[in-house]
Parts: sequence; C-alpha cells; structure tokens
Amino acid sequence: MVLDRFAELHAIRFNQKRAHSKLARSRLHGVEIVLAKPQTYMNLSGRAIQGLLTIYGLKPENLLVVYDDFDLPLGTLRIRERGSPGTHNGMRSIVDCLRSQEVPRLRVGIGAAEKTSARDHVLGNFESDDWPTFEVARDRAAEAIETFLKEGLAVAMNRYNR
Repeated sequence: MVLDRFAELHAIRFNQKRAHSKLARSRLHGVEIVLAKPQTYMNLSGRAIQGLLTIYGLKPENLLVVYDDFDLPLGTLRIRERGSPGTHNGMRSIVDCLRSQEVPRLRVGIGAAEKTSARDHVLGNFESDDWPTFEVARDRAAEAIETFLKEGLAVAMNRYNR
C-alpha cells in the first residue's frame, strides 16, 4: 500500500514483471528508480530481491525495503540502514539471500494481532477504527521514500524515526 501510494503521487504505473516482481520504473530527482512488489510468498521475498539486484547491477545498500511490522505500534515508522531481520520472515529471506544485514529498510507499524492470528492480522484488513491511523502512516512512509531519494537515508531517519 505504501508503494502504491508513492507511485500514485508520482504518476508511476506498475506495468512490468521481472524477477518474480511487479515493477514500476521512473526517474525522480535525477535518480532512476525501480519500485518492486515481489509476487513470491513473503518468506521467499529474498529470491525476488536477489534477482532484481542482479538484473540492475545493484548492491543491497542501494535498496530501501518497505514492509509492515506487527512488532511496531500501528502508525509508527522506523527507518534503519542495517540490522537483523527481527521476527519478519520476508526480511529474514532478504537478509539470508543477500548474505548481508546491510539493507536499508522502512518498517511500517501495523500493531500486534489482538483478535486474530498473526497471519490473519498481516494478511487481513484493518479494523475501521484503525484505517485513519494507517492512512496517515502510509502517507508519511511515502514521504519518507521521497526524502530518502532526495536527501538520503540519514535525513530520512532523522525526520521520520520518532
């Protein structure tokens, strides 16, 4: 949803498929960007990311992986330049496939599952009361991506980690 919002704000369309991912390519702020939504199972996301890095000749530190995290309260953003994958299976797959924890990431808090299983919580929809909080976080996350592209990771971390 964050990538869809970012793409919408910049009139970028997801109209390509490569390396098990839906892709949108554009040029923003003098930088060629590729937005990728892996179409693998989440716990195999690393295969898609590894393929994309090979195709585009990039290093892990050139990425910004955006993902939901139920270990963070709903609406919280956390940007890091590296680190362990924590409990997120998709990030674990990326770290394992790339053999590196040097992967910049933007975590979007979706809160802990209260009434359902963790799986159903992650794959389901938000409660109606939670949508406004998530929409603000989604829009801030899209702004954080913009800041990352224009001003770099350190500025994005200082501005959006609260």
